[in-house]
Amino acid sequence: MPHRSVARVALICSAFAALLPATAAPVAATVENGTTTTACAEEDNVSLTLRGDGIRRLRIEALQPDYLDKVGDDVTKPDFSGCNFDGGAHPTDPAHRFRKRTVVLMDNAQWRIVGMTLPTFWRPQRVPVQIGKRKDGGFHLLQVFKKENGKALEAIVLYPSDGYWRIKPLPEARFGDGAYGSSFLLGPVEAAARPVVNIASIRIVPRPLAIQVRFTDGGSAVVRVDEISRTRTALDVTLSKPTASAQPFAVLRSMYVAPDNADVSEVRWQSAPQAAAQTLPLPEVKSLNATHVRFGRSQPSRHNTSAPDIVFGGFDD
Repeated sequence: MPHRSVARVALICSAFAALLPATAAPVAATVENGTTTTACAEEDNVSLTLRGDGIRRLRIEALQPDYLDKVGDDVTKPDFSGCNFDGGAHPTDPAHRFRKRTVVLMDNAQWRIVGMTLPTFWRPQRVPVQIGKRKDGGFHLLQVFKKENGKALEAIVLYPSDGYWRIKPLPEARFGDGAYGSSFLLGPVEAAARPVVNIASIRIVPRPLAIQVRFTDGGSAVVRVDEISRTRTALDVTLSKPTASAQPFAVLRSMYVAPDNADVSEVRWQSAPQAAAQTLPLPEVKSLNATHVRFGRSQPSRHNTSAPDIVFGGFDD
């Protein structure tokens, strides 16, 4: 074949290939374990930091623990026996004072959303919140309740002043309101007295339900509520800026005293979508790369027994 014809065929093949969808390599996050030891079951001594380059999308889920059907009594009472505080303010926290109030921001057949200003909080910030056309100067706590047969069941909590989230599936009827366990930060995590995410404002879109968070660094995140059920609560997250490994984009905060006294006692992960799942006890985890990671328990705990496992996955650039 003449060289000119060969070149023409190669050019056509190259152009055709350019029209085909790109096959991207799976995106992984690096998980680093910064857990410290404690005897206090009410102290967040677990810090599992997630970093990565170029991540724009992820999914966060709260799943029922695998052992749930074996649970008789759900132990949810606080345990301060090993602590240097008794349920009041933590002795090392500042105490900024506010006028206490509770505001129902939305209440319809599907959702109930409540904002609360607490009488004291460890940070002075209050974050402006908008839902529909309604605006408010800010709250320390936002609660999202899912309506089921007319009953409002809490499934999502966000603390706008320091950026902490807590999520849980709808509880089995025998467990009443159920229990939260681990919490997490989402966004540009910064170091303070403990890790925080600084939020400038929040806008809630009712249909489909999404929480739009604008950070003080100028970036933002859209957190769409994809599912709240007896099986899971699932959030699909889209970030306005790709992540950079120099700054964590999420941190799981939790408690570990012993395998049977913990809100998270093990880590299960996959290093690639088709890779075999791996599991390590929490104290043995140092650093790992994962496309899917589950922070949870396979042994029933005497602390927050029904509290969910928390999963991060679906990392996408």
